[in-house]
Amino acid sequence: MDHISQPEEASSRSFPPRPESVASARHFVRAALAGADPDAVETAELLVSELVTNAVLHARTEIDVSARAPDGEVQVRVADRRPCRALVPQRSLAHAGPGQGLAMVEQLASAYGVDTDDERKAVWFALRSDGRPPPPSGWQTTEPACGPTRTVSLVDLPGALYLAAQGHQHALLRELTLAAFAGTDTGVRPEDLAIAHDMNNVLVAGMTAALGEQPPDTQGHSLNVSLPADVARALPTLRQVLDTAERLARNERLLVWPSLPQNRVFRQWLFDQITGQFAGGPPTAWTVIPREPSASPSDLVPWDASHAWASRVPTIAADDENRIIVANGPAADMLGWQAGELVGQRLTALIPEHLRERHMAAFTRLLRSGQPHILGRSVPLPALHRDGRLVPVRLFIQAQGTADGRTVFVAQLAPRTAPPVPAPLSPGESRAASPEQPGGPDLTQSPERIATSAAGDAAGGAALERRLLADIGESLSSTPNLDEGLQRVCRILTRRLADWCVVDLLNDSDQLERFCVSHHSPTPLPAEAYAGRLPPVTGAARGPLARVLRGAGPLLLTEPPEPSDARSPLDAHYVELFERVGANSAVVAPLRTRGAVFGALTLVRTGRNRPFTEDSLPLIGDLVRSLALGVEHARLYQETRHIAERLQRSLLPVLPEIEHLQMAARYAPSSTTAQIGGDWYDSFVVPGGKTAVVIGDVAGHDLEAAVAMSQLRSMLRGIAIDREEPPDEVLRRLDIANHTLSQEATATCIYALVTGPASGPWELKHSSAGHLPPLLTTREGDTRYLDGGSGLLLGMEPDMPRPGATDALPAHSTVLLYTDGLIERRDESLDHAMDRLRRHTAALAREPLDVFCDELLIGLSADSADDIALLALRPVPRG
Repeated sequence: MDHISQPEEASSRSFPPRPESVASARHFVRAALAGADPDAVETAELLVSELVTNAVLHARTEIDVSARAPDGEVQVRVADRRPCRALVPQRSLAHAGPGQGLAMVEQLASAYGVDTDDERKAVWFALRSDGRPPPPSGWQTTEPACGPTRTVSLVDLPGALYLAAQGHQHALLRELTLAAFAGTDTGVRPEDLAIAHDMNNVLVAGMTAALGEQPPDTQGHSLNVSLPADVARALPTLRQVLDTAERLARNERLLVWPSLPQNRVFRQWLFDQITGQFAGGPPTAWTVIPREPSASPSDLVPWDASHAWASRVPTIAADDENRIIVANGPAADMLGWQAGELVGQRLTALIPEHLRERHMAAFTRLLRSGQPHILGRSVPLPALHRDGRLVPVRLFIQAQGTADGRTVFVAQLAPRTAPPVPAPLSPGESRAASPEQPGGPDLTQSPERIATSAAGDAAGGAALERRLLADIGESLSSTPNLDEGLQRVCRILTRRLADWCVVDLLNDSDQLERFCVSHHSPTPLPAEAYAGRLPPVTGAARGPLARVLRGAGPLLLTEPPEPSDARSPLDAHYVELFERVGANSAVVAPLRTRGAVFGALTLVRTGRNRPFTEDSLPLIGDLVRSLALGVEHARLYQETRHIAERLQRSLLPVLPEIEHLQMAARYAPSSTTAQIGGDWYDSFVVPGGKTAVVIGDVAGHDLEAAVAMSQLRSMLRGIAIDREEPPDEVLRRLDIANHTLSQEATATCIYALVTGPASGPWELKHSSAGHLPPLLTTREGDTRYLDGGSGLLLGMEPDMPRPGATDALPAHSTVLLYTDGLIERRDESLDHAMDRLRRHTAALAREPLDVFCDELLIGLSADSADDIALLALRPVPRG
């Protein structure tokens, strides 16, 4: 059937490229198909509405619509006069709305297609219900020549993020167009809006064509996109129109949310690549451009719920309606739930009541403005346990894209007595690694180059091997976090030696856990790779991994293990993993120290890459010896840090309950490298009835600092209770006692007494040993630093007299004592930091003290490189 030629029995009509033509075309089709099956007529009206909307938005030429119903079959055609612009079937847009009719045609029509000649482009569909086989369907078409083209290389294109960004860009332009048609003053000229629509459609057509040439299972890739040579001239107009649409969306003048940070960054990268390469510049990979934390991650493949479910890290994911879609077993255990019970509930079920209003406001602000507050940052806050108690955690949230272009908010939780969570899981590896690796990037070099270069150039091969071993040692020694260090090692190995790298370690209970999986390309890993805890190493296990864990190896596997040889669940798991990754060879080597095996390293080569040989084993033997030593050191260091932090927390006191004095305190370890230190707070009632409050910080971030802190805290309380002297004298005596310690500490400290009857008035008598001054915030929001009574640090001049000060405390005012981790930031003046603290406390002046403290942590402590202790007190008259 010739769909371009006009059927004699068809009724046809032409319509101008205006919005009202959509309704006119629908009425025309209804009249032209009078007498046909009513259900088919309704479907035809719907599809014609969508196709004419597409033509109005994208073709902007006169539109020809024809309809007929021969032999009970409804046949409809919608043609425009712009054949140079190909159709773009957008099957993965998460944003509903008109103008996406091609996907609807695919779902509802019995047959469909597009015909193109030199003058017209016609989309046709047929509806039949008689059971006859339909004619061939599809959107394939031969495009007429449209002028010269240029090729743009998009290196490491993040597929899921592209879908999300393009879907939102489509929605912005659609809503901007509808607003303009409705007579709203958008500030965009009609001719610029037309150019923006045209260029957006050209870009999507080029991207869709390039993506269609990729293998169907390829999620993250580098694309060569062919674009018309005139795109570069019109691209600034598209960028300007989208910026205007974003501004209108943030001001709630369009019926669409503004872009999330990662969508904005991706769009800027894409436009910069096109402009730069058209001007003769080289491509810049997506994975190497700098981004703010909230605009991460740089994942090249879509978020996969199976990886979150299988992760050892407590993980919760929510959709853009704030509803939980994943809460894995570790997260459920941490918060007192059974696995799966949280799915479907609102995220507020895990948020303390005093923070729920703030959470909803922040989530709404993110959607309404596109401006995040805690995305990409590690923030200390309390989570709500099922039994109602609060669980101190560090929260790391990032937005990730799904395969269909939606956004998922993924949160990883770590108890504050444990190291902070590393960067979020990436579908291509079990831990996200730092983009900077020792030795520089090696992505362009062959994975087998170290093993083969030695044969042709012994000196060069030896140098490469030495560099590899040095970089592995540096990766483990440069971070105290074992998970992060292992991921860095895996990333190096998959760049320079193998296609896959797997590290499995035995824990203290001799249970085998998968710590790290990495692959040199962005192809998604199988969910089995993230199994976390593996099947037990039973006596029946005879596979390569079991043999290595018993002391054999390194083992060279020139072919995958046979499924028939799997004697245990562990063997079967290993065989399946090899089959899934397509291994052509592998080396499995034991990790051992002091004669005991505590894990295994598996290196795999796949496809046509040169397989491992016996000549590979000496290098891998050296490699695992270096790796085992580094892992052992990291474990010992991490264990020491955990002990010190638990000691530090055990020394933090329970605040006294005083009827006329409300108090709240918080302690949060660093979100980066410093997990232990000398920050402390204290409060107690001296024999005379006055309330003592203390804040201090011992220099250093190690076990010695934690021990010194505990000694100073105990001595200060003893001196204060025994002597009942003014704060300045107590600090003088504490400094003298400090000099009697075997290792004298340098520290800052504030000791203060709250005096006054239960009904008021109250005063704060205080003395400071080099500590940041207390901050007084009145109920009305006025703020003042109490900087009187400031003297030298402890450990400097113990015989030097110390000053004291007295300040009035108005009823319902709040006094905040804090350590420097709350406010100090690198490359920022202290005055600026203290002004920021004043603004925050002023805004929280009337909040309950728990809210006051939690809001300060959330607002000021993200990514702090230091420990934080804070103590807040508020006098409240009795009655």
